[in-house]
Amino acid sequence: MPFYQKGDVRIRYEETGSGFPLLVTPGGGLNSRASNWPTAVFNAPELFKNDFRCITMDQRNANGGESTGPVPVDDPWGAFADDQLGLMDHLGIDRFLFMGYCIGGCFAMKLAERAPNRVVAAVLCQTVGHYDKDPDYMYRSGHDVWAPELLARRPELTMATIEAYLHNLYRVYPHFVYSVTREFARTCQTPLLVLPDDIPAHPLQASLDVAALAPRAEKTVFPWKEPPELKAKTIEQVRRFLRSHVPMAAAAQ
Repeated sequence: MPFYQKGDVRIRYEETGSGFPLLVTPGGGLNSRASNWPTAVFNAPELFKNDFRCITMDQRNANGGESTGPVPVDDPWGAFADDQLGLMDHLGIDRFLFMGYCIGGCFAMKLAERAPNRVVAAVLCQTVGHYDKDPDYMYRSGHDVWAPELLARRPELTMATIEAYLHNLYRVYPHFVYSVTREFARTCQTPLLVLPDDIPAHPLQASLDVAALAPRAEKTVFPWKEPPELKAKTIEQVRRFLRSHVPMAAAAQ
């Protein structure tokens, strides 16, 4: 599979389909990688390849993936956005749609903040966010699940570095979706579609807050994964939402 490299960051990515570009990032928290798609709640590249040019990637330092780079303690969410925007630059893509699962909801909001003129619309599928009953759920997941395997194959790293990184990921902007503030969400003009979930990693309140705060946000019904007919209708709602935001010049081609 192809790689994009910029300095000491190397990103593995995949493409399928044709049409207006759709960058889709799978779930898995800090282990978000393309090989997770077969077990996703729905496989976006497979389902949407006849509608869009689907681009997916292994996130930097995901265990089981092939993307590598430094552990960016000072600006972790910004580094993810830099990797994603850098890949789009590498592919010669200016404007694009985005859909993020799990941690990808945080990616979506950071991209909307960093590149509002490039991300024409975004879908947040089962977003990660603050969980009132266990506020350190995501920090602990990174510390206990992601970090040990990374440290085993990157002996130059220390747990102190990892702990500082996780702190800046999950404790700087608590009580929301971690990557941006509520104040930003209130001013965000990117069209958003929110697919809620209700588990500790994907708390329902985080999705409801994004949908309530962002001026151009809408949400699907909840729950939506069962029965199969409702899930199929929700996937079709996602398709319609994405298609409706393809720029007219691109849609006419």
